[in-house]
Amino acid sequence: MKVCYFGTYRANYSRNQIMIAALRAAGVEVVECHVPLWRGIEDRVVAAGGRWASWAFVKRVLGTYRQLLIKYAALEKDYEVLVLGYPGQLDAFLARLLAWFHRKPLVMDLFMSIYLIALERGLAAKSPLSIRLLRLLERIACRLPDMLISDTEAYKDWHCQIHGLRPEKFGLVPTGYDDRIFKPCQSQRQETGSFNILYYGTFIPNHGVETIIEAANLLKTQPDIYFELAGDGPTREPAQQLAATYNLTNVTFSGWVERDLLPRKIAGSDVVLGVFGLTPQSLMTIQNKIYESLAVGSALISGHSPTVRDAFTDGHHLLLVERGNPSALAEAIMTLYDQPALRTRLALAGCERVQEAFSLKPLGVQFRRRLETLLVERSA
Repeated sequence: MKVCYFGTYRANYSRNQIMIAALRAAGVEVVECHVPLWRGIEDRVVAAGGRWASWAFVKRVLGTYRQLLIKYAALEKDYEVLVLGYPGQLDAFLARLLAWFHRKPLVMDLFMSIYLIALERGLAAKSPLSIRLLRLLERIACRLPDMLISDTEAYKDWHCQIHGLRPEKFGLVPTGYDDRIFKPCQSQRQETGSFNILYYGTFIPNHGVETIIEAANLLKTQPDIYFELAGDGPTREPAQQLAATYNLTNVTFSGWVERDLLPRKIAGSDVVLGVFGLTPQSLMTIQNKIYESLAVGSALISGHSPTVRDAFTDGHHLLLVERGNPSALAEAIMTLYDQPALRTRLALAGCERVQEAFSLKPLGVQFRRRLETLLVERSA
């Protein structure tokens, strides 16, 4: 099978990197036809907040699509499926025309709703018109492909409810992780006598970082339990202010960790923390950090959600706690602090689970099967 991965998708985003690598691991030839549109997270936030109406942005979009068409024109059209990378909602209109013209099926990796992300970032209050138009754009874009790919059943159901889509239009492919980077790693722990807890991520609302700070406050009398919060994002500053308010000496903030260095960072911690937010996005997805931490061989604590419970068994692969509940998180941390044998059992079982179901090869097999089913249906 040969597919053309098309669009202005975020080439350095983990979802796209994982899906492309997974297809290749499953024996699919992937040809990329990509031109970047976005310059970063803030660029997208500013555009969604109303900058989209400026002539400078329109000119940039037109110039990007001109380059994309030039690249596409130079391609051999012997691929079997045109696949839109994430985010592809804006690209769906051009891709639909190209797919019709060349009589190829069109698939979009919908992954996350850009409309919901904008809502959770508070953009509705800043630009109500932009939010309404964004929802309309996504609603129309989702009707153009022959198949939509989502990572969880819950997110698929949300899209069907909000945008009036048919469930049978979807194929599910979990997010998973990149097993070329995240591999079982022998502990990198320094024997300092401290118990080190790691959060790493983008400090977005659905991670619930404030719950971690509140749990750290509850555990501040424990002399050898330390929290490190690595990364950056919109909730980092409020988290730092909260830690300062509590005068916490058991919490440190550090910067971004390069992706290639993350396994060593994870392996240097006794426990890794997942997500604890209560936003719809947080409840409907399984974040990369969960797969990655388990793949390295870490004991993990994260928040309860139906999607996580569908993929993992609480108390066997990881520990799950009530979201937004610092006391429950602090109690789970103390459980793992007191029971090193449990930490080891969780780490081994969690690692085995993700290797079996969520590494590149099984993900690629699932994705390939979805595409093969579409091709069979079209030829029938």
